[in-house]
Formats: sequence, C-alpha cells, structure tokens
Amino acid sequence: MSVLLGVSKLRKRFGDRLLFDIDRLELETGRAYVLTGVNGSGKSTLLRVLGGLEPAEVGHVEFEGREVTLRPYPKALRNAIVYVHQHPIMFSTSVAHNIGYGLLARGEPKARVAEEVEQAMAWAGVAHLCDADPAKLSGGEKQRVALARAKVLKPRLLLLDEPTANLDGMAREQVIALIPTLVEAGSSVVMACHDRDLIGLPGVRRIKLRDGQLEFR
Repeated sequence: MSVLLGVSKLRKRFGDRLLFDIDRLELETGRAYVLTGVNGSGKSTLLRVLGGLEPAEVGHVEFEGREVTLRPYPKALRNAIVYVHQHPIMFSTSVAHNIGYGLLARGEPKARVAEEVEQAMAWAGVAHLCDADPAKLSGGEKQRVALARAKVLKPRLLLLDEPTANLDGMAREQVIALIPTLVEAGSSVVMACHDRDLIGLPGVRRIKLRDGQLEFR
C-alpha cells in the first residue's frame, strides 16, 4: 500500500507538559487503524491535530506524496480529511440537511447534493429519519448521521473519535458494521477507541499511544 499521510517530528505541549513527541506517523491508503491508549494519553488530541483543529509543533508532512503543512492547514487537507467527534454536533434543521451541509458549503449543485444525501441515508440506515429533528435523535442515530455526513464528502482520511462510546446493543453493532464499508469505498480510517470489536475487525492495524510515543502493531 502507498503512504497516504506521513508526519515527522510531531509534538504537542500544554504549557510545560509534553503530551506526545512522535518521531514518525505513517498512514497507508485504504487502511483502517485503531488508536488505543489510556485516558489522557492524547488520542483525541492527536486526531484533532491531524484534522487541523488543534495546533502542534511539526517537522515534515507529506500527503499523497506531496509536501504540505499543518499550520496553516491547507485547503487540500481540509477537503481530504474529515474528523468526526465522539458527540457529533447537529444543526437544528433536519437530518437530510445535516448530511448535505458539507457538500452545499463546497458549492456543489443542489441536485447532486440531494442524490448523494439520499444514498448516504440509505447506507447509514437513517432514510426514515430524513425530516426528523436532529435534537431528538438517539446517540446511535446521531453517530450514523455523522458518519453519513462524513461519507458524502468522500474523505481520503476519516478520523473517528470513540465512534461507539456510550452506545450499546443494536446501535453499537450498526455503527461497527459501517466502518469496513468506508474502507472499501477508498477511505483510510483512524479510530480512537477501546472497543474490542472495532480493534478486532479484519484488516485493522493497531496503533498504541503510550508515554507520548506511537507503537505500531
């Protein structure tokens, strides 16, 4: 597999505290990863740094073979990398509008947005919620809507922060079932989690963040 994203000398500090000092991070194209580590080790922060939502010190960054920066965060990465929060924020409109928002913000034609949204809702199993008030969705429904909202953007890299946290039963199983299809569609996926079923998905590679360093397994 080719390297999608390569980052060297990545450091994150909070005041005098050094959260992590990563010599080298490489993510391959079309590969799924789980990022594990104890609470407070910096998993979520690392995802936010890669997603352009958090500043950090960095030496060298390559994306799809081209040198880029993380600060300022370039449009090429903004369009290619999508971060999904553990507790997704929903706009007070409708489920369909939430899913299509990113495409509309990019200036895509409304007809194409409607088609993409319809397909994404079917994929995520939320078509019956098309006109529903997002504030009334369950945790599992919000997570699936958030994944559909990410999927329509066709990200090269998808960063998922605890995608099954606080979910149980059918809701958790539905979210887990969507992950392999994202990889099959061509996205690389990094999931910060402790979920043994996500860690055990076929083809998933484990990365552990411990004492500020990354261990690939």
